[in-house]
Amino acid sequence: MSTSLPRAGFEVELLAPVGVSRLDLAQEMASRAGGSVRRRFHVDTEASSAPGVSTFWHLTPAFDVLDAGGGAVCSLVDDTTIVADLDARAPSKPGWYRILSDDPRLLRLVERHADPAEGIGSVLDPVAELFGVRVRDAGVVRRLDDSAGATIALAAPLPGERERPCEVVTPPWVDDHARRLEELLEPARDLGFTVPAEAAVHVNLDAGPFRDVGRFRHVVSTFGERREELRGLFATNPRCTRLAPLPVELVELVRRDWPDWGSLRTAAAATGVSKFSDVNLTRVLGVRPGPDVLEVRILPGAIDGASIGGRFVQLVELLRSTR
Repeated sequence: MSTSLPRAGFEVELLAPVGVSRLDLAQEMASRAGGSVRRRFHVDTEASSAPGVSTFWHLTPAFDVLDAGGGAVCSLVDDTTIVADLDARAPSKPGWYRILSDDPRLLRLVERHADPAEGIGSVLDPVAELFGVRVRDAGVVRRLDDSAGATIALAAPLPGERERPCEVVTPPWVDDHARRLEELLEPARDLGFTVPAEAAVHVNLDAGPFRDVGRFRHVVSTFGERREELRGLFATNPRCTRLAPLPVELVELVRRDWPDWGSLRTAAAATGVSKFSDVNLTRVLGVRPGPDVLEVRILPGAIDGASIGGRFVQLVELLRSTR
């Protein structure tokens, strides 16, 4: 078995101490790298309490950390699964807001035209100009409706302490994974960041090598037939949400003989695979847009490079074992 490690990116879920935010960490990381911070929006979803609307799409403050040459160091974004350690009754932190819409297409339009550096009072103005309307106040919320009164988007103060959750998203690295992780996590520890109750670490591997009948069968069989064993092996956090077994139909399907990857891919894509499984195969199968990766989601939360790096090596050995 090869001892080299594949190219991989990581998503590490952290929690800032009270009074500190992911922006503070971004600025500290940039200072140590001799670089800068670029503000942007992060797209995600949240449950809705509005009648007739099950889910809102939202934009929340995110920060790209750049090195002295403008290269990507990492990104710091919110993670809506982190809630247990937050005080939802705390007042919103001044200047922190989110933009909500019940239509992801409209939210993408807002993201394209709104400046994340603008405050809540003006951030929706460029979008209002597109529709020939004005943004109006609705209490502490800024509301943008079209000329027929249909709501396009809302800008609202971020709920209490939502500036504290911080998912560190790295670019893909070809080597020195543990050392590179430690360079990012050391400043987080220095600022008092901790591992939240629901935390996980996700590993993103290039999807291309898994578009092969043998390798894909091995991944599905391993995660589908050895689920409890793997959760014990990697000490998966039982409080981590958005994990689920692979579809039974998919596990049974890969046991058959397949003449080529194309045939297997077509059949596997119809089994209802989801991003929120122990291993996210949606981008391997081309059924979900986004980075071209296979995402393993069962590693437990951690805040040091050595422990994450060690489990990464375990994972690689598992994926390289007999197919």
